[in-house]
Amino acid sequence: MLPRFFIDRPVFAWVIALVILLAGAISFQKLPVSQYPEVAPPALAVTATYPGANSQTVEETVTSLIEQEMNGIENLLYMESNSDSLGTMTLTLTFTTGTNLDVASVETTNRIKRVEARLPEEVRRQGVTVAKSRRNFLMFVTIFSPDNSLNNIALGSFAAANVLEHIRRVPGVGDAQLFGTEYSMRIWLDPAKLVSYGMTPGDALKAVRAQNVQLATGELGQLPALPGQEINAPIVTSGRLTTSEEFENILLRVTNDGSQVRLKDVGRVEWGAQEYNIRARLNTQPTAAIGVKLAPTANALDTAKAVKERMAELQRYFPQGISWDVPHDTSLFIHISIREVMKTLAEAMVLVFLVMYLFLGNLRATFIPAVVVPVSLTGALVGIYLLGYSVNVLTLFAMVLAIGIVVDDAIVVVENVERVMSEEHLSPHDATKKAMDQITGAIIGITLALSAVFVPMGFFPGSVGTIYRQFAATLVLTMLFSALLALTLTPALCANLLRPADASHKGWFARLFDVISRGYNRRVAAVLLKPLRYVMIYLLLLVALGWLFVRLPGGFLPE
Repeated sequence: MLPRFFIDRPVFAWVIALVILLAGAISFQKLPVSQYPEVAPPALAVTATYPGANSQTVEETVTSLIEQEMNGIENLLYMESNSDSLGTMTLTLTFTTGTNLDVASVETTNRIKRVEARLPEEVRRQGVTVAKSRRNFLMFVTIFSPDNSLNNIALGSFAAANVLEHIRRVPGVGDAQLFGTEYSMRIWLDPAKLVSYGMTPGDALKAVRAQNVQLATGELGQLPALPGQEINAPIVTSGRLTTSEEFENILLRVTNDGSQVRLKDVGRVEWGAQEYNIRARLNTQPTAAIGVKLAPTANALDTAKAVKERMAELQRYFPQGISWDVPHDTSLFIHISIREVMKTLAEAMVLVFLVMYLFLGNLRATFIPAVVVPVSLTGALVGIYLLGYSVNVLTLFAMVLAIGIVVDDAIVVVENVERVMSEEHLSPHDATKKAMDQITGAIIGITLALSAVFVPMGFFPGSVGTIYRQFAATLVLTMLFSALLALTLTPALCANLLRPADASHKGWFARLFDVISRGYNRRVAAVLLKPLRYVMIYLLLLVALGWLFVRLPGGFLPE
């Protein structure tokens, strides 16, 4: 039998336990950390901008076209779109649980390419983006001026040019969004002056586009050249305009008599903000905020730490009068939640070991479960990693509950070995072999029965299944590793660590427990004499349970 093999070869049992510990330690370093598992189905966000358009125009010319093209994507559950008065369109594509977002993102991008030719030119120029980051923001990084020497436009331009792309390159960051604005050349047209010249805003826009261009004008003397041509020179022309004076002098119209209408005649040009619909403040001071979203399967704690470290590196190159802060960081709540559950896990292990020592009254016997329980919990981490789960409140809570279940297997083995040694006066080695022959089937049966309770929870569909699946899997994995160790390491430890106990020297707790046990046996015997009465009590309890179950309010999650 398997236990006898390891009783005779305890070193082999220790090797298996050490391999489990090593694999668990490696898995723990690679596991993502989050507060809760991903309950919501995976989603992609498609965004586009139509400058100057109202919500109806965006809906008719952009949103509806993209929505029609998205129909039929594999594993697509539903889509939700939003077109606002600022000219922005956001389309959220929600897929079935387990969909590979990388594959879905490629297919979505290909479908956008098919419809891109029918989109307005302004939208194509801005670009249509597809992001697979999570919807909620992990943290906000703000760039501000402690001495109020810079306004929000200057701060936004600095953040866009020197900070935003660095944050996007941090491992684990799915997306970084700037809540601010950059500098831009603003042209404010005067409707009355346009009418006086018989012009429209479209005429001014057409002239600006025609004269604010970068042209490839070629070279003089380029091959094939005339005989004797020895040099060639590139033709350099003025390209895109850069100053407000250059924009003011853009020609809108030249009449037959030579008179000219320039842009400054129908409006004014200034170096202002690219957009005025977003303004960020921190403690009433102007600031540029960067919202950081977590990439799918990324570690929230590591990502937040990496972003702060990158900002600390960038700060060395910040000019005078610019600093940064993190006013909102959800990873702090994740850290607190994980820390509290880990604290509860440690407290549960200490309490379990104290209770074991109280009942067993033997340090050697208590040491055996104290070794087996951490190995079982560490082994569960290997399974969590292989299943693609994360370290979160639910998986850690499952480990807290599993401690009481895991320790049972070791206690059953230790108790039975001590009983055989006491009653049959065998050596620890022989007693362990005989004890394991008696309880090997029971250990396997207990493990399978408990697993059968939790395994169905992993097959719940939808969000309920997502919530309970990791919880149930962690419990089952811990119990399976506990059963494995109960058949390998625990008997090997019993055969080598336990010593025959002197029955004449019982502690006060053992004597008290014997008295309570004899009283309990007498009461059970009395119950067996009148079984019908207690069966009726049991049925009444079942009726009360059903009545309470119907009366209690229901809900998806507690408030």
